[in-house]
Amino acid sequence: MSNIMKNFTKTMAFALGATMMFAAPAQGQINSVNDLLQKVRQDASKQAAENAAREAEFKSRRDQQASKLAQARAELASLEAQARRVQSTFDANQNQVTGLKAQLKSEQGEFGEVFGLARSKAGEFKSTLESSMINAQYPQRTVVLGRIAESEALPSTDELNAIWRSMLSEIKGQREVAQFEAPVANRNDGAAQSVTRVGPFAVFTSDGADYLEYKNPTTDRDIALTYLGKQPKGPVAKAAKAVTNAGPGDLVFGPVDPTRGNLLKALERVPDVKERVAQGGPIGLIILAVLALGSIIGVLRILQLMATSAAVKAQKKKAQPSKSNPLGRIMMAYDGVKDRDEEIIELKLDEAILRESPKLERWLNFLKLGAAIAPLLGLLGTVTGMIKTFQAMMIYGAGDPQLMAGGISEALVTTMLGLIAAIPLLILHSFCASLARGVQGTLEEQSAGIVARHVESRRG
Repeated sequence: MSNIMKNFTKTMAFALGATMMFAAPAQGQINSVNDLLQKVRQDASKQAAENAAREAEFKSRRDQQASKLAQARAELASLEAQARRVQSTFDANQNQVTGLKAQLKSEQGEFGEVFGLARSKAGEFKSTLESSMINAQYPQRTVVLGRIAESEALPSTDELNAIWRSMLSEIKGQREVAQFEAPVANRNDGAAQSVTRVGPFAVFTSDGADYLEYKNPTTDRDIALTYLGKQPKGPVAKAAKAVTNAGPGDLVFGPVDPTRGNLLKALERVPDVKERVAQGGPIGLIILAVLALGSIIGVLRILQLMATSAAVKAQKKKAQPSKSNPLGRIMMAYDGVKDRDEEIIELKLDEAILRESPKLERWLNFLKLGAAIAPLLGLLGTVTGMIKTFQAMMIYGAGDPQLMAGGISEALVTTMLGLIAAIPLLILHSFCASLARGVQGTLEEQSAGIVARHVESRRG
């Protein structure tokens, strides 16, 4: 038994030694169990030393954290005590302020109501002046009114006088046409420009007479005056230019907006011709295309028919026929059959007139068709626009008219465009048809005269 154990021990030692040799050749050769045990003891002692160092570090950190926690608790207790002292002082001051207010109210007596009314009116008048266009010229005039309205102390004599002086300055500014320098937003990086003010009703630039919009600035960075997004045209624009071009003592008509800018602002929503045509949608563009094409054809046909009529009149005075005009070609047709019977001559001349008629009536049917189809296209646009309106009402309800405005605009604009296109096309067709009939009448008259002269010459 002991031999077996010895052999087993040697076998295990050899196996472990071989394993260590192959697994860790860089750490040296392990040839016996004693080497292995020594290696294990060294590693264990090294690990124990590392664990002890870590434990010591953790303990030191724990002590530091405990010290910091104690320090933080002490600081919190100090701050809480300080807060209680401050709160006590605040309560005492609040009670003192309340007592002083009561004393002030008692000592003011009847004057308290008077000064309260003055503060109230100063605040109301301050908001009135800030909404006035004149404030763009005098932006600091409401400072004293704001100080009176926000102060709890009795206003001084100068402050009370400032209220009625501000009223007088507003009255004076409402009857002035003044020119001053002021920054204007959304152009030239908000640089100062020369502007002209017509009372509290309108303000525009002195150079180009461009209308400006006034908005009460809420912060120091805000600019009171900004360009209108869409400048008014027509008499309104001319009135502003007349004021800017007028000299001292000149009497001119100037723009006056009684709503103080709301009417001018509303003009931005009024569409111009291009925007109104765009409201017609694709059908409106088709109507305009028919009008443009019909107008070009109509004008060209009028010029051609007028030239043909002049050539026919000139041919009437000449005995020599020409191929460049219808009457000359009819005369040439007569020259080809003038030796035949009068019935054959008459038929040949009628045939020549029939050949000329399609040339004279060319494109007239297109003008007639365009004049007839334009109102129908307008009616089609009306139907599609009303369909869009009813769809908007079905989806969003009828509470907001702006949701239905697109369909109604398309319905009305296409009807308008259809009528606008039909009227000139109908006039062009009538004029062209009249010129064509005039030339045809001349050809028939001359043809009848040729036949009559031929018969007279035969019967001698």
